[in-house]
Amino acid sequence: MTTNKLAIIGGSGLYDVEEFKDRELLDINTSWGKPSDQILKTHYNSKEVYFLPRHGRGHFINPSNINFRANIAALKELGITDIVSVSAVGSLKEDLIPGKFVIVDQFIDRTFARNKTFFDNEIVTHVSMAHPTSNGLMNACEAAIKKSNIEYQRNGTYVVMEGPQFSTLAESNLYRSWKADVIGMTNMPEAKLAREAEIRYASVSMVTDFDCWHPDHKNVDVQQVIKVLLGNAEKAKVMIKNLIDNFEDHIDPNDPTNNCLDVAIITAPEKRTKKTIKKLKIIAGRVLK
Repeated sequence: MTTNKLAIIGGSGLYDVEEFKDRELLDINTSWGKPSDQILKTHYNSKEVYFLPRHGRGHFINPSNINFRANIAALKELGITDIVSVSAVGSLKEDLIPGKFVIVDQFIDRTFARNKTFFDNEIVTHVSMAHPTSNGLMNACEAAIKKSNIEYQRNGTYVVMEGPQFSTLAESNLYRSWKADVIGMTNMPEAKLAREAEIRYASVSMVTDFDCWHPDHKNVDVQQVIKVLLGNAEKAKVMIKNLIDNFEDHIDPNDPTNNCLDVAIITAPEKRTKKTIKKLKIIAGRVLK
């Protein structure tokens, strides 16, 4: 029987959950290098949970320089089955005001300078990303947010831009014309790699600003964003504790993520070298015998 393990990936403003007193910091090295920082292993209400700050503690890693593959591989090595990403984003809609949370269910990937797959040598794999987030985990996030009395929207499209610069006005208006809800710099290729690793994934976006499309917010300012970030981070910590308590109640045993590699690998078995199979053991050892 699979033991369900939850990991939180914290974005801008969320670098730790200080209330977790039972703390062990893990140094992990993967076939793709080291993750963003040490991974916090803790227990909360008798449940084992892990926390990884995406930008490192102190925020020293540029969005384009995050080693997304190492982050996901390290969590997979720890036996993580479920990841909830908590990210700071800009709003592309009038009703998504700063401080509001969005449970994202779709992405538009506009990044271009990142390694987006574990299967980049010899073994070719095409996982489905039609529904990039796991419905059961989204339900758990919604229940945790409701219990935390946080204003939120269920479902939304997240445009992932390269960064680190903010959008031009023309870009911001283009994304609004696509009916996207929020914009950020980090959930891709994170969600794609989680799917390749058969880890269920959900994304909770915390709105910090209106991006530059809004006539009253023409210039997105880091100092202005930080003010909202701090408030959002405190709300997120409450949500995370509620999520730890409830996430196993919402596990879907038929989630397509659970065995998506069964129908994704196209390379003939005789073309798969032992070296590559060994490298991919943590990610795809279930199917690469």
